[in-house]
Amino acid sequence: MGTDHTHESREEAGRPATDSAPWAASMKDSGDVPAAGGSWQRQGSGEVELVLPAAASSMDSKPADGVTWSCCCHRMRGLQRTDPAKKRTCPGLGLLYTLLSALLFSSGALLVKKVENVHSVEISAIRCFFQILFILPGLIYHKTGFIGPKDQRIFLLLRGFLGSSAMILLYYAIQSMPLADATVITFSSPVLTSIFACICLKERCSIWDLFFTFFTITGVVLIARPPFLFGAQLEGIEGGDYTNHLKGTLAAVASAIGSACALVVLRKMGKSVHFTLSIWYYAVIGLIESITALSIMGEWSLPYCGIDRWLLIFIGMLGLGGQIFLVKALQIEKAGPVAVMRTMDVVFAFMFQFLFLNYSPTWWSVGGALCVVSSTAGIGIRKWCAHLKTVKENEI
Repeated sequence: MGTDHTHESREEAGRPATDSAPWAASMKDSGDVPAAGGSWQRQGSGEVELVLPAAASSMDSKPADGVTWSCCCHRMRGLQRTDPAKKRTCPGLGLLYTLLSALLFSSGALLVKKVENVHSVEISAIRCFFQILFILPGLIYHKTGFIGPKDQRIFLLLRGFLGSSAMILLYYAIQSMPLADATVITFSSPVLTSIFACICLKERCSIWDLFFTFFTITGVVLIARPPFLFGAQLEGIEGGDYTNHLKGTLAAVASAIGSACALVVLRKMGKSVHFTLSIWYYAVIGLIESITALSIMGEWSLPYCGIDRWLLIFIGMLGLGGQIFLVKALQIEKAGPVAVMRTMDVVFAFMFQFLFLNYSPTWWSVGGALCVVSSTAGIGIRKWCAHLKTVKENEI
């Protein structure tokens, strides 16, 4: 096949040089110089042909990616470089992923509340077990391995420990206090993330970060309602047991701190680690941590009711789905809009608490929720505006 092309090129080369030289000079001046040692030859019909040497004229030879060869009568467009087709995403798809993530996380929290006579650590262990089963095919498909890059393993271990600990503490808080209150307190993690990033990653910390942090602490206090500030009133305390309510509050705060530290570690790793590997570490370390804690406490027991067993499976599926949607959202959308949209977690929590648990929140809880949600949304909007300002300055 390559010989026929060379023969045809030689025939064209036998035409008068005066006919092809102007075209060759014109193409050279325009910057359209043929690759692989070829030359431009004009045919008798007025078309222009790219003549390649025998070594380059094989049928196996293909133009480079993003390069097209085109000819036209009396005018040679020549070697035109075009940008590869860019993958376009649907506008708002990242925000839709965030909304789905919030719905799945809130649904999982509701199921944790509905499961009876199963310790929160055992629920965490079962969730981690099913997440391992579901994430394993993804690891094999993406060929990421099971231990990750050597320079990132310590961060993966730290992320797994902090994230799984935050999950266990969250489930304990959900079982010990109203669903919406536990969700609101743990939702303060984005504000804490900004503070920890300033300390650990040397990111810029503004007066707004301090203001939002103070506003978040105010919201947590309104939800916790410590007796030395609010007296001995038990209105809105689940079961009328303030000691249990206080334990849940402390667990929720610790969960928010753990989640914020895990996000700082993820930010430190950046995009050097595939998200499936991060979830893998989260699930494996969480399973080991939960089994160890259950063995020490002696709390391991399978639920007696078949419905509860199905609920535990769904908790694992919903948790994994929420994580995947959240990671995908952060991959195609800015962190600011995602943080704002994640406030829907709190909205879903209040809705589910009222519709499925027949529990009406107090005005203290509503006020605390507004403080925390406003702070989180403020952090997101501030980051969004800062990003838009940077993009505008770069364009100028």
